[in-house]
Amino acid sequence: MSKQPLSDLYDIIRDVADFPEPGIVFKDVTPLLSNSSAFRAALDLMTETCRAMGPEKILAIESRGFIFGAPIAATLGVGLVLARKAGKLPWKRHRVEYALEYGTDTIEIHQDSIHAGEKVVIVDDVLATGGTARAAGEVVDKAGGIVSGYGFLIELAFLGGRKKISQNGMAIESVLEYR
Repeated sequence: MSKQPLSDLYDIIRDVADFPEPGIVFKDVTPLLSNSSAFRAALDLMTETCRAMGPEKILAIESRGFIFGAPIAATLGVGLVLARKAGKLPWKRHRVEYALEYGTDTIEIHQDSIHAGEKVVIVDDVLATGGTARAAGEVVDKAGGIVSGYGFLIELAFLGGRKKISQNGMAIESVLEYR
């Protein structure tokens, strides 16, 4: 496991003002991704929190969630489910439409990617208002899976997304939290 201090991870995340719309401060993880020790540290921390949730599958949310979800699933030895935007998957799909902090979107998974009763941990780079994460949980429910928790690199706590996805003491873990 990497010994990168958490303060270094906070320092490496870049703020981009007015992206994707005026008034939004985007947390840019690309500097972290380009720094191998910081990326490894973030993956190690996320993997350990996900391991504790006992997943049989990792559901990674498009697109930056794929970057974190794939190595976590491989390290844990569990399957990876890709949650994509509408029209990106070629086969039969479960689909949920949801509200974003700046519009609406749709999330889909293949119908055969999660089997009834499978425990699924949902992984993404950022928990903001919780709309995307909540939709991911709903699509897992549609497939008959059980959401056993959520793992994020960053949580923007001031936006209240945790409240939107929290239920019955479910594990919601983030490596970095901005208040």
